[in-house]
Amino acid sequence: MALNNDLDEHDPDGGAKQQAAKRSTLVSVAVNIGLTITQVTTGIISGSQGLIADGIHSLSDLIADFVVLFANHHSQKAPDEDHHYGHQRYENAASLSLGALLLIVGIGMLWGAFRKIEQPEAIAQVKIIALWVAIGSLLAKELLFRYMLSVGERVRSGMLIANAWHARSDAAASLVVGVGIVGNLLGYTMLDPLAAMIVGFMVTKMGWRFAWDALHDLMDRAVNEETIEGIRKTLTATPGVLGWHDLKTRKMGDLVLVDVHLEIDATMTVEQGHDIALAARERVMQQHPVLNLMTHVDPVHPTAPK
Repeated sequence: MALNNDLDEHDPDGGAKQQAAKRSTLVSVAVNIGLTITQVTTGIISGSQGLIADGIHSLSDLIADFVVLFANHHSQKAPDEDHHYGHQRYENAASLSLGALLLIVGIGMLWGAFRKIEQPEAIAQVKIIALWVAIGSLLAKELLFRYMLSVGERVRSGMLIANAWHARSDAAASLVVGVGIVGNLLGYTMLDPLAAMIVGFMVTKMGWRFAWDALHDLMDRAVNEETIEGIRKTLTATPGVLGWHDLKTRKMGDLVLVDVHLEIDATMTVEQGHDIALAARERVMQQHPVLNLMTHVDPVHPTAPK
């Protein structure tokens, strides 16, 4: 028996989630525009490759913000004739795009820093203004991280949480750049391009992780064991469900699609079995981040009590 009611009933707060995501991402856009212009300009004036690398990193964040805005807008669309389960996987695709972007940027930064280290005689001492900009960037990115993480956790958006941790990695990158600039000012000129190389490595690593996770989600990866165990308990506690088997899950953006076979008393009417399956579906969708639960009823003969 297949139950497939309207899917948009599961997320009545979808509009609030979309607005929160849009608002927080626009804040990130404003911050990254300011950081990109300030870091690249100051990096050129002061002669700091590390600060220029951090500015390029902020530019990649700006592009990533626009990707998030695009995905956030399209993922909230209701199901249509071509997308019966909705458009939540725009979020997975956005995460994959973010990862690919970070990979490209990180590899480019690594290559640029490596070329600079190959020519140490061409490395000049940076100017003190680079240090103040690096400190300001560190503070701005840490505050942005805390703000975006709180919003992402409040609306339960994996994409926003990923973008928040991206901002935290930016703060760590700015810290490394600051250390490199201090070393350069103390006479260890090699530390500035070395800091740029470390930032490039951090960006590359994060890009690989985002892309790999998103790719697995797009290939119908199951949810974590904690979520599956919660669904199992809800099904078991549903009155009339004698048992279940073949429970399968797959990610759909931040939500889950579930398939399960329910074991129902064979002596019941079709209508009674349908009502039990419907109750199981409603309970699971109310208690867990499940977009839809597809059930198949298997009639069983209960063992007579001894």
